[in-house]
Amino acid sequence: MANVDGAWDCVIKSPLGDQKAVLTVNSSGGSFTGTMTGAMGSMDIEDGKIDGDTISWKMNIKVPMPMTLDCTAKVDGDSITGSAGAGAFGSFPLTGSRQA
Repeated sequence: MANVDGAWDCVIKSPLGDQKAVLTVNSSGGSFTGTMTGAMGSMDIEDGKIDGDTISWKMNIKVPMPMTLDCTAKVDGDSITGSAGAGAFGSFPLTGSRQA
C-alpha cells in the first residue's frame, strides 16, 4: 500500500478554470478521512477508500451548484494524478504534489 497520508497541493481543471485546493489525507487501513480546502470553501472527504496506490472519495460541493464529486487518484511517491467526476458535467483532471 502506498503512503497516501499528508497534505497535497492539488489543481482540478474545471470549466470554471483551475481550482486550487489542499487535499488532506489521514489513512486508517483501507480507508481514509480528511478535507479538501480551496477558494470555494472546505469539504469533508466522504467514503474515502485506499486500494494499493489508488485512493477514491466523494465530496459534496455547494458552489457553483450543489452536487457530489466522485474522485479517484493514483499516488506515485510525492505526486498524485486522477480525476474528479461531476456527473452529467463530465470528469475533470486532478493533479497534485505532496506538501513538504
